[in-house]
Amino acid sequence: MAALTAASLVPCGFLWRTFLTVNEHLPTPLDAISEPPPLFDGTTRLYPNYACPFAQCVWITRNYKGLHDKIKLVPIDLQNRPAWYKEKVYNVNKVPALEHDGKIIGESLDLIKYVDSNFEGPSLLPNDPAKKEFAEEFIAFIDSLINMTVHKSFKGDTVKEAGPDFDHLENALHKFDDGPFFLGHEFSLADIACIPFVESFQILSSTLWNYDITTGRPKLARWIEELNKIDAYKTTKADPKVALESYKACI
Repeated sequence: MAALTAASLVPCGFLWRTFLTVNEHLPTPLDAISEPPPLFDGTTRLYPNYACPFAQCVWITRNYKGLHDKIKLVPIDLQNRPAWYKEKVYNVNKVPALEHDGKIIGESLDLIKYVDSNFEGPSLLPNDPAKKEFAEEFIAFIDSLINMTVHKSFKGDTVKEAGPDFDHLENALHKFDDGPFFLGHEFSLADIACIPFVESFQILSSTLWNYDITTGRPKLARWIEELNKIDAYKTTKADPKVALESYKACI
């Protein structure tokens, strides 16, 4: 069971949010010689990989909503995957996957919406219709950003291929100017859908190509800084040394 410690105050633009710090023991990833958990026994399980940005989106959502005791982490070793994961859990054989109510659900951007709407905890989509519409359109943009431009940039000119999309993020952060997040002072699924890929790309681009994605993008720089004050995100960050190989393994 996750242990809760004293609450901490984190500045979010003009709004101060209160977060409970959770000390959670992270289980060892399961590999090819590991036995499967007792599947479909009523336990809700999230199957991530600790260094996969796709799985990280769902992990952040789970953490922010305080679902540490409601959704059990069952990490998978992507370099040495257990055969039962494809055979008995998720036949696509990728992470993340969620076992809930006798079924398996995949796809990270679908899962963050599913967890937000089907579990207790603070809502991560706003009530304001304009902000909600923007958030949903932005999440769709992130899907195309991940699957097209950023991935293609690994095979071409990084600055040329990815630069315009990071300019788009910088401009999007001006839409609601009452705070540092994409919806202003409201931390939301728009931030969660984006941050694992932005910081992964930031690490890779600075290491491999000496390219800092925050140069000339002050809003983006502040957004990253503010997100790194949120425990629900910080506790999901992987060792940068394994980011490249893990990133390639989970896509």
